[in-house]
Amino acid sequence: MATNLAIDDRLLEEARKIGGQKTKRATVTEALHEYIQRRKQQQIVELFGKVDWDVGYDYKKQRRRK
Repeated sequence: MATNLAIDDRLLEEARKIGGQKTKRATVTEALHEYIQRRKQQQIVELFGKVDWDVGYDYKKQRRRK
């Protein structure tokens, strides 16, 4: 899918150099992957304190069931 974007050339060039990519396309693709990964991690972090902990859960017992 072709998309035209107005991206700051200096910013893109700095990201390309730091990331070690050879092309602008590879730089933008990598940046999008990192952005998505960070957002997903943030969603997980927001769950801390919201998930109930089962104090009776024995993970070692689950391993022995095999």
